Amino acid sequence: MKNTIAIVGRPNVGKSTLFNRLVGHRKAIMDNQSGVTRDRHYGYGEWIGKHFTVIDTGGYVHGSDDVFEESIRRQVKLAIDEADVVLFMVDVDAGMHGLDEEFANVLRRYQGKKPIYLVGNKADTNARAHAAGEFYALGVGDGDIFTISSQSGSGTGDLLDAVVSHFEDPWEEVTETELPKIAVVGRPNVGKSSLVNLLLGEERTIVTDIAGTTRDAIKTRYNAFGNEFILIDTAGLRRKTKVKEDIEFYSVLRSIRAMEESDVCIVMLDATRGVEAQDVNIIALADKNRKGIVILVNKWDLVEDKETNTTKKIEEQIYEKIAPIAYPPIIFTSVLTKQRVHKAIETAIQVYENKTKKIPTSQLNEVMLRVIEEHQPPSTKGKMVRIKYVTQLPTHNPVFAFFCNLPQYVSESYTRYLENRLRENFDFGGVPIGIIFRKK
Repeated sequence: MKNTIAIVGRPNVGKSTLFNRLVGHRKAIMDNQSGVTRDRHYGYGEWIGKHFTVIDTGGYVHGSDDVFEESIRRQVKLAIDEADVVLFMVDVDAGMHGLDEEFANVLRRYQGKKPIYLVGNKADTNARAHAAGEFYALGVGDGDIFTISSQSGSGTGDLLDAVVSHFEDPWEEVTETELPKIAVVGRPNVGKSSLVNLLLGEERTIVTDIAGTTRDAIKTRYNAFGNEFILIDTAGLRRKTKVKEDIEFYSVLRSIRAMEESDVCIVMLDATRGVEAQDVNIIALADKNRKGIVILVNKWDLVEDKETNTTKKIEEQIYEKIAPIAYPPIIFTSVLTKQRVHKAIETAIQVYENKTKKIPTSQLNEVMLRVIEEHQPPSTKGKMVRIKYVTQLPTHNPVFAFFCNLPQYVSESYTRYLENRLRENFDFGGVPIGIIFRKK
């Protein structure tokens, strides 16, 4: 499950605009923090049934002594190493730039090893499109230059047709097994390795290591509490690097890859550091991809003054930071002292069961129609919404269809009300659930 696109090039050629277009104008979901990683974004896109991950890299400046630009250069190279397709963007309006030539020298070593497409951006007119010819002199890229306008979207369809021709749809791949897949993800140094080593070192039935379909995740078939599942470890392989930001960057790629394969994500936090932006982003990414989530607050044994820092208080802070995501269970643990480690795995297995269970239609209607009767949808523009029937759809995640006379008038707040009642009555802890309204 790779399907990764890296958008690279010098600063100010329109990389972020193309990124937003490829991921459907949605806000970048990962690593949008100040400083060296401020221009680093990750997102998901889909084209003609093919899904992919997009990395928007910082502008590459060759030979600069600026510490931020030096770090960006390293991370751009990491992105190219990880990518399955590279989009080298240039600005046809500004014309050839010395930095384009320098960057072409960097890309030339990848030529023939992976698809590289030269993308001439800002080709809003025929004259500009014709002017793109000068970039052939760079000697980089597979085939013709793709002239596009990332602002208006013109030309991006042809570009995507070429890009996704290299991909298989990861959602349709046949997996090695139908066993539940649980991924351990999180920032570096939160205890992922220690957790996995503890689990695999205990007297459990470890069946076999399975060769991963990703480059970085190690998958182990594992028995615990009478359940067999695949444990996906994202902590096992770390590139040697002296720069903390590179580790952070690489860990995000590992997390994305592991999430694509998993059913449930155990997201580990560091109790001594609280909830940081990277933690929130990883949880948001898991939610966006409709994965089950268990939040594991590790190193609880190192927290001083537990009378002030109560678990209830920390839970409230976490839910406040990750709002509106409110469904993941939170477990406080210490991998070092083996405190509540088994509880984490038990909870992850329970979340998987919640994610895959089907509620009989008769039971759904008996409970939810009573709930709706107690609190009817508010009228909008004088229109009264009447919900007559509800059923669970045959999807991989819990999705419920409510049939009513005026689906377009159901408010967001009432949708949240129905979701909360579904969770109360049928236990969907740790699982994102979908609600749709259809005309009856």
